[in-house]
Amino acid sequence: MKLNALQALVAAIEDGSLRKAGKRLGYTQPALTKMIKDLELELAAPLLVRNTRGVIPTVQGNLLLEHARRVNKEIVQATEQIAQMRGVTQGELNIAAVPVALMLLIPEALRTFVAEFPAVRLRVTEEMYLEQLQPLRSGIVDIAVGGIPNGFVNDEFHIEELMATTMVVIARRGSVHARARSLRDLARANWVYTSTATNSGYANALFAQYGLETPPAGTVVNSTLALLALIANADYVGMMPAELMHHPIASEQLEEVRLEQPGLPIKIGAIIRSASSVTPAVRYFIAHLRRAAHHYVYDGLAQAFPM
Repeated sequence: MKLNALQALVAAIEDGSLRKAGKRLGYTQPALTKMIKDLELELAAPLLVRNTRGVIPTVQGNLLLEHARRVNKEIVQATEQIAQMRGVTQGELNIAAVPVALMLLIPEALRTFVAEFPAVRLRVTEEMYLEQLQPLRSGIVDIAVGGIPNGFVNDEFHIEELMATTMVVIARRGSVHARARSLRDLARANWVYTSTATNSGYANALFAQYGLETPPAGTVVNSTLALLALIANADYVGMMPAELMHHPIASEQLEEVRLEQPGLPIKIGAIIRSASSVTPAVRYFIAHLRRAAHHYVYDGLAQAFPM
């Protein structure tokens, strides 16, 4: 199976057109069509279906697409790692971070890292819940910065602990839910969770800690904006790191529900794949994250977010 044929398949599916894909890769449309046809003959399966708007992948095409993207990324990473071994720190880093890390750690880490390594392209995405770690496994993400799963022991990943925080229950300012004093008072509230569709995430851990059944999810989101909007405007109840709750972006419309049960303590860490696959750029960025965390915890950045 040729690498350029896999690249042609990825481009055709992403662009939805053989003509556009050929233009992007520098191939004529007949040449690109032949590459994909050779793939189909080799696999004895259809990969693309033509329609009036271009091409769409078959089930088999989507399956191969997932693996082809991984192969392409591994080739790019190998090229970048070889360059970095020569002392040329370049390439791309993909970072997924939870909101509290995006607000308190990532900006400082980016500021110092970019000043030292301007040739490295950085892509930062928000992740509300990192329990599954699937983006790391698939290679889509190089570094995940988020809550460390309880009792996490796995040779597949390395964890660098950065800071601690507490997840607190929040409600719309003035809401009836804001007057609750126990988790039991919120059993019938409409909860918004930041997790996977089949897991209630931090709320599940909080309720389980006190031997209570977790309320069903009213909505599941993977966006801070969606979380804030639903709680502020639709009277949902949710959970958020205390630092974010007391930041002006949230505190003007939301308030912490002062429950008799303490919030859920969590540790925020940088999670990467095992050391055997870590590039110098990843190691350097971890060092800058560690410095940013030290700066936040010990050198007064916490004063910018008074509790």
